[in-house]
Amino acid sequence: MNIQEIEVAIMKLPVPDMLKLATWLADYQQHVWDREIEDDLETGRLDSLLAEVEAEYKAGQARPL
Repeated sequence: MNIQEIEVAIMKLPVPDMLKLATWLADYQQHVWDREIEDDLETGRLDSLLAEVEAEYKAGQARPL
């Protein structure tokens, strides 16, 4: 099944089912994002960014949210 076929199938869904799908897709997208961040942390891809943030925090350049 390709994207166009999926889009057509989604357009044929009753509204309650489409809303369930939209919720599921948002949750799944968040899960994928979380996994990407975890992978980036494990492989060290974020080390330089984290070091920069830590340096700014130690220099007093951070403020409470």
